Amino acid sequence: MLTEKTIQAAKAAEKPTKLFDGGGLYLLVNPQGSRLWRLKYRVHGKEKLLAIGAYPDVSLKRAREKRDDARRLLADGIDPNAQRRAEKLAAADTFEAIAREWLELQHKKLSPTTYVKALWIFETLLFPSIGSQPIRKLTAADVLAVVRRIEARGKHETAHRAKQRCGQVIRFAISTGRADRDPTSDLRGALAPVVRTNRPAITEPAQIGQLLNAIDSYTGHASTAFALKLAPLLFVRPGELRGARWEEFELDAKEPLWRIPAERMKMRETHVVPLSKQVVKLLDDLRPWSGTSEFLFPSVLSNQRPISDNTINSALRRLGYASDEMCGHGFRAMASTRLNEQGWHPDIIELQLAHAERNKVRAAYNRAERLTERRKMMQAWADYLDVLRAGAKVVPLRFSA
Repeated sequence: MLTEKTIQAAKAAEKPTKLFDGGGLYLLVNPQGSRLWRLKYRVHGKEKLLAIGAYPDVSLKRAREKRDDARRLLADGIDPNAQRRAEKLAAADTFEAIAREWLELQHKKLSPTTYVKALWIFETLLFPSIGSQPIRKLTAADVLAVVRRIEARGKHETAHRAKQRCGQVIRFAISTGRADRDPTSDLRGALAPVVRTNRPAITEPAQIGQLLNAIDSYTGHASTAFALKLAPLLFVRPGELRGARWEEFELDAKEPLWRIPAERMKMRETHVVPLSKQVVKLLDDLRPWSGTSEFLFPSVLSNQRPISDNTINSALRRLGYASDEMCGHGFRAMASTRLNEQGWHPDIIELQLAHAERNKVRAAYNRAERLTERRKMMQAWADYLDVLRAGAKVVPLRFSA
């Protein structure tokens, strides 16, 4: 029988040596110094080995306990190695294991913000309740219990999104042969519908002029001030604006462009933004303030990352605009409303807003053929904002596209 003292005194030799304890358990001492627990046993007359762990991580006492557990399985006619493989297979087929596998595949497909939100839903809301369950045995009742708890907290949209993520993971498991059907399909109508409200936006011309003047008076950090000034001119999504990098801009071109890469776009397609003269001027003024940062709008805390998600909204609150009056996303609704009122072709507006086009052939045509019209619209929009800012009497205009 081995003792801790015997084990600690054992020296590595030129060849592996075995220090036997009893019941088939021994410590393998390798020439390089590693000490590994092994259990020798027989199944149907065939000798096998079970790896138990490394010393001292697995103590002599713990190694004996594992030996005894393995011998109890043998007494019941179960091969310890087969049992371990079955346990690993079962662990690999849990909801959490497959969800993490699915998330890894989605990492490059989802926008960074969407990926972070998806990960949060899984780790915070789903894994603690159903993460350890075998995905093949997951029932509609299991999923419903989780999403109902979310719904009970008043998080209706999050509850629907959690159900959606469950379904995506289960369907992935079906496609890889680890589940038979998607139980979330039985939950249609089980949750209260989400009542969607439009994001707050200022769309009346006189009020837009007042907002633009308020933005010009902003005295906060330069990154925030420039982001506020560019938001109405570019009307991209807030995340696309705050994450803008200098390398994405073609400012010296005959027709300046901002080319937003697909991985930063909601629809996962490269988006081109023609730049008006007013935007180019603002970017020239901004560059000295960005310093050595790759971002147009570096954070106050570090120029290695951009301003936060809530920076523009917080600045609007400082300017006196309540959360139900205006938000960062509202600049898109502002532009869409006024441009439609002015008679610009809806296709051009939708393209510039980077909304999804259901007809793929038409989408390809639009992307290829309508950049000139979009450039004309973006310059006209910038000129129109200048008129509103100056407080001139606003006459409804119809710009021909």
